[in-house]
Amino acid sequence: MKHVPLRTCLGCRRIKPKSELLRLVSHSGKPELDLEYSKPGRGAYVCRLTRCWQSALKGNRLDIALRCEVKQRDKEELLEHIFV
Repeated sequence: MKHVPLRTCLGCRRIKPKSELLRLVSHSGKPELDLEYSKPGRGAYVCRLTRCWQSALKGNRLDIALRCEVKQRDKEELLEHIFV
């Protein structure tokens, strides 16, 4: 049986297979999507559901997970990029 890596969604806090989640990575202090799961840097995972993204971007959850300050403008850009 093959090992399936598990990660926790930053929004709903459910543990899911890594392949079901989107990865955000802190690269040069700005969060960006890592669709190939290969970019260097600190990463955080979020489900593909709108409510999970809203929870993850609320307050400072993303700041803590990525260990950097995420500006409100960057959070808005992420939401626009994902749900367009």
